[in-house]
Amino acid sequence: MLHRIESWRGLQIFNLDKALVSDIVQSAAYLALSFVLNFYAGTFASQHASNSVTDILLDNLPVVNVDLVFVEGALLLWLFVGLLLLQRPERAPFLFKSMALFVLVRSAFIILTHLGPFPERSALDPSEVLRLFTFGADLFFSGHTGAPFLLALMFWKSPRLRAIFLAASGVFAVSVLLGHLHYSIDVFAAFFISYGTFDLAKVLFPREQILFEKAGLAWMLPEPAAGAAAALQSAQVRIE
Repeated sequence: MLHRIESWRGLQIFNLDKALVSDIVQSAAYLALSFVLNFYAGTFASQHASNSVTDILLDNLPVVNVDLVFVEGALLLWLFVGLLLLQRPERAPFLFKSMALFVLVRSAFIILTHLGPFPERSALDPSEVLRLFTFGADLFFSGHTGAPFLLALMFWKSPRLRAIFLAASGVFAVSVLLGHLHYSIDVFAAFFISYGTFDLAKVLFPREQILFEKAGLAWMLPEPAAGAAAALQSAQVRIE
């Protein structure tokens, strides 16, 4: 009887893992599709870019080379996010789907506004990988600023992770302004749009958000089995 119970428990765990893998693959496919649409939106905006406009901040700020922060800094940020997902794969479905929604919202804004880039701007390494994600005239709104802020909202209950992502958002915001890679409105609007995207993601993906939150609780709280074992050991010591 005990063997049957253990077998049934193992089967349930296997089914749960299989469902989680399916959710991760599906959400990753959504994210990949959003990047494909973003590519075409960015290409369209760059082909139809108009003249640049004046900006009260950029007109008064010197151009600073921010290639290291803009490119390598972004890569480090996403490597860090990847490590967080490896630690708790349950976070992946909500994070991937929220980011996919974020990219889709940004793509919609990109094709609506075709401002040309600011005349004097930081030079960026024209690598093939970079050209898949940034196009020069895909300006409104700043993805470098908005994405880390969206991550901060997701990990808000973890003070350390919240601080890390808020700091990353602030660093990217300053860097794209110093590099004249975005107009000031692109940067300041990113915070508001990202907040709205997060609220929309909670409505569209409630099951994935619950899974994300539970993963956070499991990370912050001790395992029940470990707690039970400690209690049993304490009881044995008292008896002896």
